[in-house]
Amino acid sequence: MKKEQLISTLGSCINACNYCADACLGEDNVKMMVDCIRVDRVCAEVCSSLSQILHTSYDNVEGLIQYCISVCEDCKNICEKHDHDHCQACAKACADCIDACKAYLAA
Repeated sequence: MKKEQLISTLGSCINACNYCADACLGEDNVKMMVDCIRVDRVCAEVCSSLSQILHTSYDNVEGLIQYCISVCEDCKNICEKHDHDHCQACAKACADCIDACKAYLAA
């Protein structure tokens, strides 16, 4: 996988996580959504950091990519527990990001 493809997938994940966190704040039982909001915010930040670093010529990124996979897995698992469309879309974006990160590392 090319760096540009990973950056694009990271961007989609960032957008989905930010949208999900904001949409969770509008749910009737916000207290039930606290873990989802928290992990959405962290996932968006980690993906953003990785994207920013991938835009440079710095190549020592394997550890950060592995951490990104771990955080995306956490986010996916929490979002999958909720039936809301925004949570399901976020879980899908995280799954896509996990796949893209693994493909990038395998290349």
